[in-house]
Amino acid sequence: VFMDDVSGNVSKQWNKHHVVYISNASMPREMLEKEFCVQFVSSSPHAVPMELMKGVKDSITEASSSGVLTWDCKYEQEVMLQPYLLFVAGDNPMHAEECSHSGLQSNFFCRTCKVGGTQAHKKTDEGYQKVFKVSLTCKAIKHQINTSLEPGGTKKVKMATTNSGIRDTANDLIIRHLLELGKQLCKREEGKPALPEAEELETVLQGATLDDHINPLLEMPGVDVHQDTPSKILHTVLLGVVKYFWGQTVWLLDKAHLLTIFQARLESLSKDGLNSPQLGAEYICRYKGGLIGKHFKSLARVMPYLIYDLVPQDVLHAWSVIGDLVVLLWHTGIDNLEEYLVSAESLVFGRT
Repeated sequence: VFMDDVSGNVSKQWNKHHVVYISNASMPREMLEKEFCVQFVSSSPHAVPMELMKGVKDSITEASSSGVLTWDCKYEQEVMLQPYLLFVAGDNPMHAEECSHSGLQSNFFCRTCKVGGTQAHKKTDEGYQKVFKVSLTCKAIKHQINTSLEPGGTKKVKMATTNSGIRDTANDLIIRHLLELGKQLCKREEGKPALPEAEELETVLQGATLDDHINPLLEMPGVDVHQDTPSKILHTVLLGVVKYFWGQTVWLLDKAHLLTIFQARLESLSKDGLNSPQLGAEYICRYKGGLIGKHFKSLARVMPYLIYDLVPQDVLHAWSVIGDLVVLLWHTGIDNLEEYLVSAESLVFGRT
C-alpha cells in the first residue's frame, strides 16, 4: 500500500490531496514497476490520511477473512486468495503519521523503536545506548485522550505528546473537541450540572468505540506498522546523512581555500563504472548548496579519492564508511539476506 500527498499543480501548495495506491507484492519487481500493475484505491482533498487508511484496512481485513475466489489459469482450477498488508510505502513524514509519531523534535524521536528519553538522559552513556524497545503506541494514544478530559488538558496533552513521541492524527478531532469542551465547562453558569467525563467522551464518540477512532494500522492483524514502514533511503541517506556531511566538508574545503583543487580532481576523475558519466564538477562546486539525490549518490562513492589529503582523517574515514554504506543500501536484489545483514552490521557498528 502506498499513500502520500500529491497535487495536480506544480506546487503542492494548491489543490493538495491524499491518494492511496495498492500493488501485488508477490509479483516480480520488473512487473511491479509497470503502471498497469499499480491500482488506484482512493483519493480525497478533505479526508486525513488515517481516515483513508481505515477504509483500506477494512477492505483488506474483510477480503482476508472471507477470501476472494478466482480462477488460476496456470493450473486451471478455482482458488481462494487471502490478501494481507505486507508493508506501507511512502516518504518519512507520511510514515511518521502512519505510525502516530509526533516527529523528530519529540523526546522519543524514532517511529521504529523507543530510542530517546529526556534531553538530559540522552546525553548520558546509558541514554545514548538505549535503543530498540517495544513501543506502547495504543496505550499512549488512549492516555492522551483521557488526559484531555482532565483540568489543564491542553498543556498536559502537549506534554504527553512530547514525552512519548506519539501523536495520532486519527483522533486529533476528538482531542481538540474534548479540550474545547473542557474550556466551555470552566465557563459554565453556576448551578448548571456538568456531564460526567465518561458521558462526555461517549457523546463525542457518537456510539462508536474508542478503538474505532485510533490509527487503524496499529491493531491490524499481521501488521506491525512500526516495522512495516520501510525507510525511504533517498531522503534518509542521500538527502539526510550525505547531504549534511557534504555541507560540512565543503565548508572545510572553502575555509582552507582548497575548493578549486577539489573541483580539478573531480573534473579529472575517471567516470568508468560509476553509471554516471557526467558528474559535472563545475556545476557541483558552483551550486554546492543546491544538489539533489543523483549528485550525492555519485559523490558518496568518489569522495575519499578526492579529499584524501584535503580534510582531517576522521572526515576522510567518515566518507569511506558512507561510500560503502551507499553501495550496500542500493542493492535492488538481495540473494543472501543473512550475509547481507552481517555486512551491513559490521559496516555500521564494527568500522573503527
